[in-house]
Amino acid sequence: MKAKLAFSKSFPIGKVDPRIYGSFIEHLGRAVYGGIYEPGHPASDDMGFRRDVLQLVQKLGVPIVRYPGGNFVSGYNWEDGTGPKEDRPRRAELAWRTIETNEVGIDEFQEWAKRAGTEVMMAVNLGTRGPQEARELVEYCNFKEGTFQSDRRIKNGFKEPFNIKTWCLGNEMDGPWQMCAKTAEEYGRVAAEAAKLMKWVDPSIELVACGSSSSGMPTFGKWEATVLEHTYEYVDFLSLHSYYGNRDNNTQNFLACSLDMDRFIQSVIAICDYVKAIKRSDKTMMLSFDEWNVWFHSNDQDKKIEPWTIAPPQLEDVYTLEDALVVGCLLITLLKHADRVKMACLAQLVNVIAPIMTETGGRAWMQTIFFPFMDASMYGRGTVMAPALDCPTYESTYGEAGYVETVGVYNEEKEEFTVFAVNRNLTDEVEMKVDLRDFEGFVPVDHHIITGAHMKVTNTVDEPWNVLPMILPLPAMDGCVANTELPPHSWNVIRFAKKAE
Repeated sequence: MKAKLAFSKSFPIGKVDPRIYGSFIEHLGRAVYGGIYEPGHPASDDMGFRRDVLQLVQKLGVPIVRYPGGNFVSGYNWEDGTGPKEDRPRRAELAWRTIETNEVGIDEFQEWAKRAGTEVMMAVNLGTRGPQEARELVEYCNFKEGTFQSDRRIKNGFKEPFNIKTWCLGNEMDGPWQMCAKTAEEYGRVAAEAAKLMKWVDPSIELVACGSSSSGMPTFGKWEATVLEHTYEYVDFLSLHSYYGNRDNNTQNFLACSLDMDRFIQSVIAICDYVKAIKRSDKTMMLSFDEWNVWFHSNDQDKKIEPWTIAPPQLEDVYTLEDALVVGCLLITLLKHADRVKMACLAQLVNVIAPIMTETGGRAWMQTIFFPFMDASMYGRGTVMAPALDCPTYESTYGEAGYVETVGVYNEEKEEFTVFAVNRNLTDEVEMKVDLRDFEGFVPVDHHIITGAHMKVTNTVDEPWNVLPMILPLPAMDGCVANTELPPHSWNVIRFAKKAE
């Protein structure tokens, strides 16, 4: 099978905002307790954070982490996670039917974020609470001193403000599973008022309004338009959420699900631009795809979990090679919309549908999806270039899909150009010619892949090395054309750099 690919500096898509490689930690399952936080663990630090997990998070290069939810946030009293731990209440947590001890709250999490080298994307409760509690949380986190909430933070041992700059106005508020779910009119009004109060406390913050919970919701479309009619002047981003799973065990269809993500993004962009037009606004609404991943493996197991326990093993999907290839396709899709998708959060980061897994009291390891995410985060910084691709296609439930999914990122500062490519063909390699005539003097410096003996192979605590990056020979250059081969069912990273004079 053959493919031709070309890139031109004349057709940039947009600059990558590093926050597109964000992630998410919710008070759910073992994400916090037994995940990032485990006092008494051999690798725990002075605050009880697992250093082995911190090292893996740093390896991913995650620039921002959404916290504390998720469904959890719609019933959360943020004050519960502040002050002396012995005074913090234990709560019946209704979103996931567990007991929340509140050992970790914003006091601890902002410190974890510093140690992980990341920023906090803080979510406020617009379910059981409202604008007053939201503005008080901004005051607690960002006001320097001399007010009730800022002095309260100082009394709790944090003299300097946390300076959290990105805030989510609730979570999935159209979902009937959400505590105090709202209509679009109800949410739009409360989100607008919360946004006004929060920005009056700190005008420098950026705000994310809730889009519909997914493109499959009956509210989708009308929800976005109505919410933006209320909030357009006050917010900076609109959120999107989407998860994918191979429930019918059809790998070829599963690998094409990124087409659905692409249509979803295009639809939301169209709605945002419609509201921009009717408001006669000069502002372009950006998107925050702040929940995305593969999620389906743990669905049956989660039904067996005993309710009202502390940090049970919920949503602990064990990821396969095919899941890693899908994550690669989804990352490529996000990059193809870098002009509008400025933030995104792989949901989630540790233990809960996550690239990083831990044993309580034991080891930590990298799941298969860790590696395409790490590659994109490491090498996908710069300007995204539109791919001109000619390759064979196949029919899927999502429409006609190319056997190759690809994009290029030009890092002008480092004089590097990276091609990310997934070969969706399960049996055949693809001979691909990459035309780089606009990148004169660039030569190949790396071609590594993720693949495996079969599509269902996984990394486990006892076999953590089943799926790892593999180095391939460098592409042969014929003038400005690189001739390379994409192995069957593989994620590929092909890097070029300007040859030294």
